[in-house]
Amino acid sequence: MSLPTLARHNLTGVCPPARGAVVAELCRAHPAPVWLVVANDLRTAEHLAEDVAFFLGASRDPRPRQTLVFPESMPDNRDLREAFAASSDRLTVLSRLRATRAFTSAPDALIVVTTPAALLQPVPALEEFATRELILARGRPQSFHGLLEQLQKLDYDSEAVCEAPGHYAIRGGIIDVYPVTASTPYRLDFFGDEIEEIREIDPVTQRSGAAVASIALAASPRVKLDPSKTGLADYLSTATRLVLIEPASLEDEFGAFAREVFPAESGGNGLTPLLEKCAAAFGVSDLDEASAVFETGASESTWDTESLAHHRSYPGDTLVAHERLQVEDDARRKFLLQVAAWRKADYDVAFVVSKEGEEQRVREILAENDRLAVVKPRFLRGTLNEGFRVTYRGVARLAGEKPAAAGLVVVTETEIFGRQRQRRPALHQRAVAQRAQIDQLLDFSELVEGDFVVHLQHGIALYHGLTKLDTAQGVREVISLEFDGQVTLHVPLQESHLISRYVGLSKTRPQLGRIGSGRWEKARQSAERATMDLAAELLRIHAAREAEPGHAFPPDTTWQKEFEASFPFTETRDQLRAIAETKADMERTRPMDRLICGDVGFGKTEVALRAAFKAIQGGRQVALLVPTTVLAQQHLNTFRERMAGYPIAVEMLSRFRSRAEQKKILEATTQGQVDLLIGTHRLLQADVKFRELGLVVIDEEQRFGVKHKEVFKRMRATVDVLSMSATPIPRTLYLALTGARDLSVIETAPTNRHPIQTVVKTYDEKVVLDAVHYEIRRGGQVFYLHNRVDTIELVAARLRELLPGLSIGVGHGQMEAGELERVMTEFVAGRYRVLVCTTIIESGLDIPNCNTILIEGADRFGLSQLYQLRGRVGRFKHQAYAYLLLHRHTRLLEIARQRLTAMRQHNQLGAGFRIAMRDLELRGAGNLLGAEQSGHIVGVGFELYCQLLRQSVARLKGEKTAAAIRANVKLDFVFVGDGSGADPGAVRGRHVDGYTALKDAEDDAAGGEVARIQARIPSTYLGETRLRIDFYRKLAMADALPALKQIEADLRDRFGKFGEEVKALLLVTEIRVRAEQKGIVSVETGNNRLKCLRSSGRRDDWVQVGTRFPRLTAPKPLLRLREIISFLNNLPNP
Repeated sequence: MSLPTLARHNLTGVCPPARGAVVAELCRAHPAPVWLVVANDLRTAEHLAEDVAFFLGASRDPRPRQTLVFPESMPDNRDLREAFAASSDRLTVLSRLRATRAFTSAPDALIVVTTPAALLQPVPALEEFATRELILARGRPQSFHGLLEQLQKLDYDSEAVCEAPGHYAIRGGIIDVYPVTASTPYRLDFFGDEIEEIREIDPVTQRSGAAVASIALAASPRVKLDPSKTGLADYLSTATRLVLIEPASLEDEFGAFAREVFPAESGGNGLTPLLEKCAAAFGVSDLDEASAVFETGASESTWDTESLAHHRSYPGDTLVAHERLQVEDDARRKFLLQVAAWRKADYDVAFVVSKEGEEQRVREILAENDRLAVVKPRFLRGTLNEGFRVTYRGVARLAGEKPAAAGLVVVTETEIFGRQRQRRPALHQRAVAQRAQIDQLLDFSELVEGDFVVHLQHGIALYHGLTKLDTAQGVREVISLEFDGQVTLHVPLQESHLISRYVGLSKTRPQLGRIGSGRWEKARQSAERATMDLAAELLRIHAAREAEPGHAFPPDTTWQKEFEASFPFTETRDQLRAIAETKADMERTRPMDRLICGDVGFGKTEVALRAAFKAIQGGRQVALLVPTTVLAQQHLNTFRERMAGYPIAVEMLSRFRSRAEQKKILEATTQGQVDLLIGTHRLLQADVKFRELGLVVIDEEQRFGVKHKEVFKRMRATVDVLSMSATPIPRTLYLALTGARDLSVIETAPTNRHPIQTVVKTYDEKVVLDAVHYEIRRGGQVFYLHNRVDTIELVAARLRELLPGLSIGVGHGQMEAGELERVMTEFVAGRYRVLVCTTIIESGLDIPNCNTILIEGADRFGLSQLYQLRGRVGRFKHQAYAYLLLHRHTRLLEIARQRLTAMRQHNQLGAGFRIAMRDLELRGAGNLLGAEQSGHIVGVGFELYCQLLRQSVARLKGEKTAAAIRANVKLDFVFVGDGSGADPGAVRGRHVDGYTALKDAEDDAAGGEVARIQARIPSTYLGETRLRIDFYRKLAMADALPALKQIEADLRDRFGKFGEEVKALLLVTEIRVRAEQKGIVSVETGNNRLKCLRSSGRRDDWVQVGTRFPRLTAPKPLLRLREIISFLNNLPNP
């Protein structure tokens, strides 16, 4: 092909780990406004972009640079979210390129890393794109309604809450908007038709943060724009530099793609338009392969680089316990001595670690050997996972700390600790809302008409949805409930906290409450009395546990702190709480019995890792019990990887080990040479003896049978037990909910995780093919679940016919141990693209690259099992899919239909706990507690029953919270809720005579009537019903002043300034909270008198000044509310 005349430079000898450093050096040495770097596929591009950003940051060059990935767009006939995200990433790059297009030199640089496939896809024509981009700046005139029209034209979605790119929400004079090209939403505060302020928002809390000067709004990817004739070339500055990684293979890629995309324009090659636009082209390759672009007229430079993989050896799998530790230690020492030799030869040495804890540990390892004192490395923070060495020759050098150095050695934790972590690039992360899902309260968006609910005062009812009611005081929004005798009760929104979901027993239809009868009160009281007996029994067990002598582990050591600081991800709030609770339990003398209930992939294993490390530091051994051999193997890899670099022997007992190896491991365990032993129920056999067992961790607890549970029970008496489960079986859940066991719930999703999309369909080969092709195209892997061993090979053979050219593996529990281990290892390593398997994958496997699961005959599985299976995918940032395929011609049993519906409904992250509650509903809570308790659960519902039981336990323990009272606030000048209330003067049927006339005159003289005020959240202030209910519930549940102040701040920040009605509602709530704190059970006003009743149990225990009720004198309602608060505040504490 004829090539444009541009400067060409060919760099050879650059090994893959060194590419990022070399490209960063090119960007530094040849300043340009735009660098376009092309790599073979998206995964390589993402890693390279992260490496380039890392080395530019480490070079201490003050010039600002932004590194972005330009991905391939996806067909939007699949999941819209992922297609939308990819298109938004493309638009972000186009927006930045358009801004730098006119520059020939710039103080900052934009580095775009992409692939041939992404480059050759159509992009919008430049002029079209420019007309659909809107710049908003602080202090600039902008019509409020004009902006709303523009947002609709740009195809943004109006939502109640602005949580994801392409959303906007209106709140009075505030607009929240999430630009598709941004990584966070913004709050625009208007003053008339001028933008007064622009602030970032946290999409989870919806609170505003840092102020920004301006933002750009690009059209949503759904807006179809005319394509550009020459692709991305139009957007590039004439000073753009092009870098081709492995140009010889890229040319083949470009040729293949371009023949499809630009058959006429470019003579079958999509590279030409780019080369014509760029000022210079650089080729970066390992071997000197022939390339048409750099064949003639290119300057050549050869680099001397090598990967450090050749210099580091690892112990074989046959070695166990201390032998393995010794070999690993020798291999590390040998490698570090080699690094010391390079240092003496005048090489610059940099150690790349991801966390501070790892740096501390590396410093300790270097300090252990005097011969390593010479190394004196620079420590850098990054995610590189393969080191390299560069020897400088002529111009082939990197700008380092020492210009005269012979070269650079970059060492990563892979070489130091002997572990290779999966890389999960996160360059351009978008902040998205990830809700905490376990809400014991009711989520109205989840209830469907006809569901049973419990009204705290009137009993069990049928939910009939949110309705609007015409009353004399205007239209009111209410929650409609049907009680016995077809009586409908309309509950005002501000009383929504009195309603909760009903979970009963078996299939019995509960008896609806009858309004006006004492039946519900009786049922509630008898349930409460019954819970007292059960609570006493639970406390007896609890007391026996407390009295048991156990081992108190010492506080955290320096190593513990280092180990925790080396966690490669950011812990979620719940995870940190679970870790703190577990460690506090371990430091007590009584044996720990804690259940960690967290969704699949929410970080339960990290809690176990830290607990195990603490136990080992305390000189005890740890046993980790798992339900399957495959999971045992996975935990072995995880624990060894995290504990690498510490003298801790981690071993596994399972059928993946030969008999001789098992014997060796058992001997080492008895002698105390194995610190942590992982295994299936094989660990419970009599020949497994620990020298000093301190902690037992049970993973996927719901999978063990009754016999195993008995063994666990005996263990609990003497050692610390930590159980983990995503979907606890009802009994476990019950014991935890009622406080018989300690419970930690991890309900927050790790950042950048999407809920799994669940599709329920009848089996169809086309569905299977589409799902597999789509996953393979984005570089992922697929689980295909067929739960019959006798026909599994036939299914695999059929899939091989349908999917020629794809490597398909088979794994099931009846295979030879060695064979199964090989298949699983190869699947994890990516050698198989599809794994046809049985439910052996159900427990805890973590393969981030596997994001699609197809489950054949899904109607045959239990709910908890389906949930676990679905949780095998979706452990990385890509959208994951679970296809629940039903056999043709099978009649769905009602219970199977309900299970599949539950799976589809509980799609959000963190739904495991709810699935367990729903399972409890479908199976019924069963005879969990003996026959007589079951009757009470039927009567009041499981949730209320657990609440009553928790209260009874607390009461018997004498806890202060058990005596917590709920104050009743009834003020004659305040009407709470919608509508306007009756005129207080028109008291019907009131007797009038000379005495009452004198009394009224006296009251008037004392201060007179105060105007009535309504306390509510008006729909004009907060239009979305769901959000109003949410705030009413939060106010009703607020039990302390800081919580109330937070709600007030949230309202002001999210919805703007509020009027007197909202102020009145907040003040009434404050009166209730302060009254509860002062031991007041009722606050009433009448005729300017304040009546406060103490919670002594006496009906006449009023708070009085002398012999009279305090008088209220404030002339205005808000001032009067503050007067009441001031009075309550001055009361003595109970």
